[in-house]
Amino acid sequence: MSALAPSRLVAAPLEKVRDLGVLRVGLYADNRPWSWSDTPGGRPLGIDAEIARALAEALGVRADIQLFPADEDISDDLRNVVWRGGLLGFQPCDVMLHVPFDRVLMQRENNVVFLAPYYRETFGAACARDGGNCEASPAAFRGRKVAAELASIPDFYLLGHAGGALAKDLVHLPSGYAAAASVADGSADFVVATSAQIEAVVHDYPGAGIKVRKGALPQMMSAGWDIGIAVKENSRTLGFALDAQISRMIADGRMAALFAQQGVAWRPALAAQG
Repeated sequence: MSALAPSRLVAAPLEKVRDLGVLRVGLYADNRPWSWSDTPGGRPLGIDAEIARALAEALGVRADIQLFPADEDISDDLRNVVWRGGLLGFQPCDVMLHVPFDRVLMQRENNVVFLAPYYRETFGAACARDGGNCEASPAAFRGRKVAAELASIPDFYLLGHAGGALAKDLVHLPSGYAAAASVADGSADFVVATSAQIEAVVHDYPGAGIKVRKGALPQMMSAGWDIGIAVKENSRTLGFALDAQISRMIADGRMAALFAQQGVAWRPALAAQG
């Protein structure tokens, strides 16, 4: 395959991106409020989609946003989207957004460079207007419908919580946003999802009266993680230019404003503060 199409397997550095006039950006599909499309092949929407457009505009080029389904793990996604391309002919992107900015991952992935941590992801919970005390232990919702994204950290957390007390009550949805939305439409009483997913649903369903948990979830297995961008190892010039632009967006308030469009509060990455 590489012998037949070598040019398709090379991520573009900064000069090439400018010469072509296009920044090809890889974003996750069905990742609301970060990136999604209401129709197949439609205009990509969400926080990451708007960040991608802002980055392309800063470089003086057009954003070509490609939505892709998540593979089994982040290493597969980085291989398919950034440094090699998909086996079915998916062309590598110049940059991928919403990548965990994690030291262990950085040491393992030699083909990519991780840059520009721009947000701190955390988990939270919410309940329906008449769903009870959101600040109570999740086990208090035993016998009621509890929602989570299938095969996610919230799913595993709820399955194991209080010795599996909620296992029979757990409703699985295809995404964290969908899980939070099930509380908004009354089909579930309690949800655990990322804070961004919950905040976006509160924004999108203003009359639902969703109550957001203020306290931390007891024994949650993840305290949160930073997200940033990834470029191919030989595209550092592009990565540094995008890193600088993201820093400007954070400093002048544009980043927080893009998050606010989806009802999400921007939270600085811990790595960016160190």
